[in-house]
This record gives sequence, C-alpha cells and structure tokens, in this order.
Amino acid sequence: MRVEKIATQTAQSENIVPQGGLFWDGRADTLQIQASGPMLDPREMDGGSIEIIAEKLRNAPYAKKFTTLFGERILKDTKLLVAEATFAVGRYQVEEPSFHPYDSKYDYWLEGKARLTEAETRGLKLFNDPEKANCAGCHTSAPGRDGSPPAFTDTQYEALGAPRNLALSDTKDPGFFDLGVCGPVRKDIAEQTQFCGMFKTPSLRNTAVRRVFFHNGVFHTLQEVMDFYNFRDTNPEKIYPVGGDGKVQKYNDLPAQYHANVDVADPPFNRHLGETPAMTAQDETDIIAFLKTLNDGYKPEQ
Repeated sequence: MRVEKIATQTAQSENIVPQGGLFWDGRADTLQIQASGPMLDPREMDGGSIEIIAEKLRNAPYAKKFTTLFGERILKDTKLLVAEATFAVGRYQVEEPSFHPYDSKYDYWLEGKARLTEAETRGLKLFNDPEKANCAGCHTSAPGRDGSPPAFTDTQYEALGAPRNLALSDTKDPGFFDLGVCGPVRKDIAEQTQFCGMFKTPSLRNTAVRRVFFHNGVFHTLQEVMDFYNFRDTNPEKIYPVGGDGKVQKYNDLPAQYHANVDVADPPFNRHLGETPAMTAQDETDIIAFLKTLNDGYKPEQ
C-alpha cells in the first residue's frame, strides 16, 4: 500500500514507507554514527579498523587537544578515542554555520529580499505543480510551520528504478545490487522486501553544484536527471539500455522480483509507454533554472 505523494498534500506517509535516518539507506541514527562510515568503508577512506584509526589519532598533530579535553586516559582507550573523534565531527556539522547558511536566492525570495526571473518563477510553479514535475511531493519547498527554511526533502524513501551505473567497481559483478533500505550495507530490515530498491530522498539545496546524482551516481547533470523523471515511463529507451533482443532493460539496477516496489503512481511517473511526457523541454529548462536558486552564497542587490 502506498499513499500518493503530491506537492499539494500536507499529510505525511511515514507509516507507509520508512522515514528518517542518515546515509542513502538510513542506517545511521546520528551524525556521530554516520561519521564512522566513510572511515571504515573500503570504497571511501578505507581505514581498516577502529584500532588503526585510533593509532592515527594518537599520532595526529591535534592529539594533545584530545587529552586537554578528555584527560590522558583518552589515548589509551581505543573505542572511546574514536567515539569522541566521530562525536566531534558530528558536532562540527551542527555548529559550523557553513553547513547550513540558508542564504540562497530562494531563501532571500521567501523573505521578500530577492526577485526570481521569469524562468525561475515558471520553474518554481512547475516544481510545485502536482500534475507536472511534482518535485515538491518529496522535496518540500514550503517553510516549516515555525517559519524554518525548507529542507527540500521529506526524509522519506522512494524506489525510482534508476538505471545501473556500469562505471562502479561493484557492478562488475552482474549479481551485485544495492537495494538501499533492505541491503546489502544496511542489514536490520533486510527481510522487509517491500522496501527493496528504496533510497532516501536527498535535499535539493546546492544540487546545481553537484556532479553526481542518485544513489549510484549514474547521472552527472541536472538535464540527465530531469530527462529521467520525464521519460522513464513514456520513452524508457532514452533512459535504459536496449538488450540484444531489442527490448528495453527497464529498472536494470533492480532484481525483477522487486520491480513492483518502484513508484508508478506519483506524477510524473504515472504516465505510460508512448504517452506524452509530463514536461516539455522548456519546462525542464525552467525547473533547472529554479534549482539553481537553491545554491548557497547568493548576494542580494542592495
């Protein structure tokens, strides 16, 4: 069962799909836990083990600061040393203003201190239109009830069926699939197969300065992302590879038994093969223009 997600709805559907958590699969409950992930992941910093990381911390130029804060014992307690280091990383993300300045053109526009161009205005309307892009159905664009800046994510999870990224080392194994919420990295709810293929909805703040998109980094431009949303169901041959039998290999990064998890109800994914796509080329261009207003560091005219 799914609750339809459209840009104009106000009710949340957290009882229908997972919500919250950090990483693309939601496996980390805190910033401290999240910080330890890259250090140990062989695809990232590949720290090897807690013991190796602790030894590097003991030999770091800032090791003395740890003893000043926590006492000499901290360097002798491997687990506590690494725990305090990752806690510090988490606190830095919370306390350092540059992580959340909320000074984009859109923020200034919400405050009445900036004007959107015609293209940006059209893009915002399309972004919020439940019959067009419907982006705000997941990437909430309205301020919070307390007036807080919008995060541009509902922190829920969606199965969108992004195409396979053959540039990844993992995908050299045809049997490897990243199923998001139900594994292989996250393991606590792997048996709940109705969530296989679901990934956390990311914030769209500063998305125009990114160079990779979706959980597997398969797309590299916002134009490719917009084309995916627009043509996935009406013209899938533009998105997915075509096999030797001439058939489009739709949802080729998800095992067939989980294809039913993919969202085909929420616009623009409610179209069918051969139908007119939800957006025109100009619509896509205007939405991209709006997305660029979410970049931090805008300087309003005085």
